[in-house]
Amino acid sequence: MGGLFLAVTAFYLIGVQPITNRVKLHRMVAGGITRAQLGEAVGVTRHTIIAIEQGHYSPSLETAFRIARHFGVGVEDVFGWEG
Repeated sequence: MGGLFLAVTAFYLIGVQPITNRVKLHRMVAGGITRAQLGEAVGVTRHTIIAIEQGHYSPSLETAFRIARHFGVGVEDVFGWEG
């Protein structure tokens, strides 16, 4: 195993989330649109939106831009990096 793999694995095992998000907040501000509606609008499943909101999955750069654009804000208004 490479050192990078081990470092990344350890990073996740200790519960540190490198990417934070405010997707749920933006959904609520946007009138409470559902995860399914957001997913359809940006081209992913509602399960992907759930995983993003819960911090279990970091979206691709393209998906992050699509989500931010859907809400009419910049990527950094929706996603943050605590690095």
